[in-house]
Amino acid sequence: MRRTPGWMGLAALLILAMPGLAAADSSDAKLQAAIAGPQRTEANRARDRYRHPEGELRFLGLEDDLTVVEIMPGAGGWWTEILAPYLRDHGRYYVALPDATHSAGEQRANAAFQAKIAADPATYGKVTVTHFDGDRLEVAPPGSADLIVTFRNLHDWMAQGTAEAALKAFYRALKPGGVFGIEDHRAAIDTPQDPKAGTGYIRQDYAIALIEAAGFKFVASSELLANAKDTKDYPAGVWTLPPTLRLKDQDRDKYLAIGEADNFLLKFVRPKR
Repeated sequence: MRRTPGWMGLAALLILAMPGLAAADSSDAKLQAAIAGPQRTEANRARDRYRHPEGELRFLGLEDDLTVVEIMPGAGGWWTEILAPYLRDHGRYYVALPDATHSAGEQRANAAFQAKIAADPATYGKVTVTHFDGDRLEVAPPGSADLIVTFRNLHDWMAQGTAEAALKAFYRALKPGGVFGIEDHRAAIDTPQDPKAGTGYIRQDYAIALIEAAGFKFVASSELLANAKDTKDYPAGVWTLPPTLRLKDQDRDKYLAIGEADNFLLKFVRPKR
């Protein structure tokens, strides 16, 4: 007599019959493997409790076969350590660095980043490096990107007076229907917004209005990066907090106890039209 499959067998049959579900599980496992991978530095891994990489990338709709552009990865390539191996086999990954007209500090960061990816071609050999300078350069071929991401950079562009131009370049690179994801340090809603973001904080409503003015449509926000301990009133602005700790040993334990800043996480789309 043939036995009726038990519940475990039925579950396996259901998963095989539902390729979308199996693919979703595989994608999550692959992202988790990239986050846990040996290519990540211990210093970068230690910040996961503040940056929540899996939750953030899933909120933004990351999949391993997308064309993704990261803007200004920084010297350490915090997100690059995750995105490069995740996208290596099936996706396309562009990294847009500030061009040679930018500050000496940004050029040092560029050099450190380039050295990092050159030292590990097995992980980073398929990363395509581009450059940007407002809307003067192409961060990726026009209309090619499924997802553009940038992390804690908008306040710098506001300080430089280049935010509007940068957003135009990102809009141009996205496919219609493509997603733009951004995080930055969130100012209190009742605080007048400094157009130069001198403290490093930006009101969330101000950021949304600025990005929508470039043609993007706001889709959703997430509180994944919220930090209620952040009072946003420090002597050296947001850089008082970790990881910068600009005041060095002055009240160091106090600022470590607060942790990294209260950040907004926003998702936009380039409309189809």
